[in-house]
Amino acid sequence: MSVLNNHSLSYYFSFFVQIFVFVIGSYYFSTSLFGWIQKKERTTGDTQPANVFALVIPSHNEEKVIGHMLESLKKLNYPEELYDIFVIADNCSDSTAAIAREKGAIVYERFNDVEKGKGYALEWMFNKIFAMEKKYDAIVVFDADNIVSNNFLLEMDKQFKKGHKAVQGYIDSKNPFDSWITCCYSIAFWTINRLFQLARYNLNLCCMLSGTGFAISTDVLKKLGWGATCLTEDMEFTMKLALNNYKVSWAHNAIVYDEKPLTLSQSWLQRKRWMQGHADVASRYFKPLVLKAIKEGDIVALDCAIYLLQPLRIIAVGIIMSLALLQNFYPHGKLGVFYIRYLFPNAIIWDLFVIAQFIYAPFAMALEKKLNFKVMLGYLIYPYYGLTWIPITIHGILDKNKKEWFHTKHTRQISISELEKA
Repeated sequence: MSVLNNHSLSYYFSFFVQIFVFVIGSYYFSTSLFGWIQKKERTTGDTQPANVFALVIPSHNEEKVIGHMLESLKKLNYPEELYDIFVIADNCSDSTAAIAREKGAIVYERFNDVEKGKGYALEWMFNKIFAMEKKYDAIVVFDADNIVSNNFLLEMDKQFKKGHKAVQGYIDSKNPFDSWITCCYSIAFWTINRLFQLARYNLNLCCMLSGTGFAISTDVLKKLGWGATCLTEDMEFTMKLALNNYKVSWAHNAIVYDEKPLTLSQSWLQRKRWMQGHADVASRYFKPLVLKAIKEGDIVALDCAIYLLQPLRIIAVGIIMSLALLQNFYPHGKLGVFYIRYLFPNAIIWDLFVIAQFIYAPFAMALEKKLNFKVMLGYLIYPYYGLTWIPITIHGILDKNKKEWFHTKHTRQISISELEKA
């Protein structure tokens, strides 16, 4: 094969990758526009709290943070007879269980060296709750490092009164300025909350469970079974819900403050686990979701299937960047780098599209009232954080079948009162 033909293949490959990135990017950009408006929530006739909640906190050696979490739950503006707090002391070797009991939680200790991880611990606890004499309308899942706004259950109660069977709360950050990594994480979550989650809620699509701060109807859990024991159990159960005609709703004012990793190494391990789980879920759920979308004209299933392509999109961006670098070494080659821009009537349209991707997030953060000088400084570093997703995604996909759970250590001690005064 001639050099020209080799260049032609490279050109067409590059062009296809660019088309893929552009189409998926355009889809997300278009849907995100619906996150600009936060609609006023309609309330039902009965405004009194009605649903009974079981609050479940899986915990592995969380003695440093569990106390503040439980204190925030005890301060919830919700009738105390309508919720109970359960802590799973999962393979703990510290004082997590003792501290949780002292703070008034109902503690169950679990020891299992084979079935490790949050998904297994949750399934174990759910089965115990199902068998209890007291019946709960819904189960809420938190992480031990969280602290929770006092209106959280009131907001969840509103969503369940509307008939929703699964609801995700707003994931905020309790340590946004502890390091450059925590700041970048926070920017990512604030943007996702507004432009992904709220947008899907406004479009009547399926929001995504995010690992913590979510509630699921007990009846639905019994009917479908949890069964989500991969490294991203939240994503797995979201897809399971979509396949069974349930959607995850969104409670924008039900705030959970989450501790973000402090260092790049901690972040790498966590995000690698996310990508391992994402690839695992995609390999099992992408095809069924696409078939459901085609056979039933189900837009929700299609949207979920597109979301599962996210790792491929990240890798595609990496390929484009690599080809662009090669083009610098071979300026007369036919790699077709950024040739897609010339498909538009005016190439400046493509340039404006690219620029919009970088300036869009600050507008979203402004809407969330998160934009300040520190955040803008963090946003200058944010592109470098974004680039780390490329090797992390590749690493995660290659290790898709290595399902070893890595526990992220939590040490940030702050109360809900201190946080909301800051």
